[in-house]
Amino acid sequence: MDIEGIRRDVITWLTANWDPDLSLVTWRGLLVDSGWACPSWPEQWFGRGLPPSADAVVGHEIRSFGAVGPPVGAAMTLVAPTLLEHGSDELRSRLLRPLLTGEHTWCQLFSEPGSGSDLASLSTRADRDGDEFVINGQKVWNTSAHHADYGMMLARTDTQAPKHRGITYFAFPMRQPGVEVRPIRQMNKHSSFNEVFISDARVHRSNVVGDVGAGWGVALTTLSNERRLTVPAPARADLADGRARCEAAAEAAEYRKTYEWYPQRAGRGDLTIPQARALGRDMDPTVRQELAKLVALQRASQWTAQRAIAARALGRQPGPEGSIGKLNASDIARQSALAHSMIAGAQALLDGPTALESGVIAEVLVSVPAVSIAGGTDEIQHNILGEQVLGLPKEPTAPD
Repeated sequence: MDIEGIRRDVITWLTANWDPDLSLVTWRGLLVDSGWACPSWPEQWFGRGLPPSADAVVGHEIRSFGAVGPPVGAAMTLVAPTLLEHGSDELRSRLLRPLLTGEHTWCQLFSEPGSGSDLASLSTRADRDGDEFVINGQKVWNTSAHHADYGMMLARTDTQAPKHRGITYFAFPMRQPGVEVRPIRQMNKHSSFNEVFISDARVHRSNVVGDVGAGWGVALTTLSNERRLTVPAPARADLADGRARCEAAAEAAEYRKTYEWYPQRAGRGDLTIPQARALGRDMDPTVRQELAKLVALQRASQWTAQRAIAARALGRQPGPEGSIGKLNASDIARQSALAHSMIAGAQALLDGPTALESGVIAEVLVSVPAVSIAGGTDEIQHNILGEQVLGLPKEPTAPD
């Protein structure tokens, strides 16, 4: 089917079925069962088996029509691709639909206090007890863990195997005894992350994603999609009527709270030139040189992102553009912070309503280091590109 045919079909279906007075879950149930929520997914798993390019076309038409699409967040971006590739039929039939309707929310339980960049050194244990695994350990930097129904969890099921081969991937139920979630207070005054303490919690063997002991390969699928995670745009104010729209707007607003400081983490390069002009530094040759470097980095990053979008539209799996884009983001954030510091001088350190941009510049300076850590450190991205893309010798590591 060509793109125009897809466009006509989804508009025809929306015309016949969209009802803003339905509850959000009821509406999404109709959308999921029609196959239009994720048209590129297999027909067996709530899709229509269309080319990947159909997703963007259908999503655009749903928004233009004023209807509501599937939920935003890690469940769609990370969990769904992982389950589609590695989940059993039973697991996919049980977990994909409530994920698409928004009835289940998810968090990621990968990082630990002693295993950040070296994720495979994790120590959370999963010990077999009949048809269940008993989980003990601690996870950290867990977005949305305080309200998630499930977690994408990595735990060690074989302490004798080499570390990459003794890990199992679980769809872990969060709402059970033995799971304690504590918020983490950040130095930029936000609290977007949690740490999760797990004591004798349980997960059924049917919730293993992939094979026992083969979770590292499953985790790589999740991680390859992690670098495409985006924050949703605010809902259109002129379409905020009707139950489904109101509930979707509230859902998206709650999700965005976690990421409200991410523009500062990215460096707020958009403020550099206006600030230079406002403070009379726009003719300073040193400042202008740093601003030119920032613009060059931004343009290169945009072109890389466009290549990645084109590759996905052709149905290709995430490639090196993810790691390249991640490194570009780190470079842009650091260059933005440098430019802000040169433009504002000591004023950049001031916080509060009377400070520059009401303290946003100060928030940038303390938030930017996070972009080089979250989603895989710069060092990890360099290793991925060097070893997996360029074929360079592996970095020396300690024996398993």
